[in-house]
Amino acid sequence: MATAPALYPSLANKTVVITGGAEGIGAATVELFALQGSKVIFLDIADDAAQTTIARVVSRTEEAAARGGPAITPPIFYHCDVSNLPTLQETASRILSEHGPVHVLINNAAATGSAARMDTAGVTAESWETNINTNLRHVFFLTQAVLPGMKEAGSGAIVNLGSISWRIPAAGQPVYAACKAAIMGLTRVQSKEVGGAGIRINSVMPGAIATERQRREVLTEEYREEVMRGQSLKRDLVPMDVARVVVFLASEEAGAITGSSVVVDGGWVSDP
Repeated sequence: MATAPALYPSLANKTVVITGGAEGIGAATVELFALQGSKVIFLDIADDAAQTTIARVVSRTEEAAARGGPAITPPIFYHCDVSNLPTLQETASRILSEHGPVHVLINNAAATGSAARMDTAGVTAESWETNINTNLRHVFFLTQAVLPGMKEAGSGAIVNLGSISWRIPAAGQPVYAACKAAIMGLTRVQSKEVGGAGIRINSVMPGAIATERQRREVLTEEYREEVMRGQSLKRDLVPMDVARVVVFLASEEAGAITGSSVVVDGGWVSDP
């Protein structure tokens, strides 16, 4: 990163669970929470990428110490296909048993890139189920799993990753867009359900983020031109742009924010 990250003392020693944490926005979020001194646990199916993310976090230990930041604990990786509900629920039970209550949950995992780009004519019953399970169902059930511990503690923060795809709207990905629109509604309803217990739930809606996968599969020169026409900021947005907002929303600095959707898209859409 060009500049040192903001540090939020309220996140030190907090147990943070992040889905889809091996690559892209998820990996940036893993790194940034680790720099807060949080105990970071992340789920993914990309084993090699997960180890790369862990190594990158560990490599920043000396840098963080020199800056006077909190001690960094290497992130903990669980191989988990979040689209498989029994596997997800078993993994959630293991995490709660082995690490205790979760203080912060980041529901980030999703099928992106070419996997999300399927027009209406091409959607089958099987691809519908796959996309719903990968992009939406796990958000609900992992939240359901961690809420009892948060309620008992009287506090907690959940951030759900949405997308501006349904706001543009972006043709050619109706199922993905439907899932991301649903995440905004889920965020608002659940924030009302649990606000009395001191739990905050927000969502973040990224725009076109230049992850490594997006660069490989989607970010052609033609698409970049489309993005730059839409954005007010004329630069590629990167995963850390989103991770900074996610970490802020999880911190006590955002203690009065819940039920909100924060757009991180360089000005492509004008409001939530």
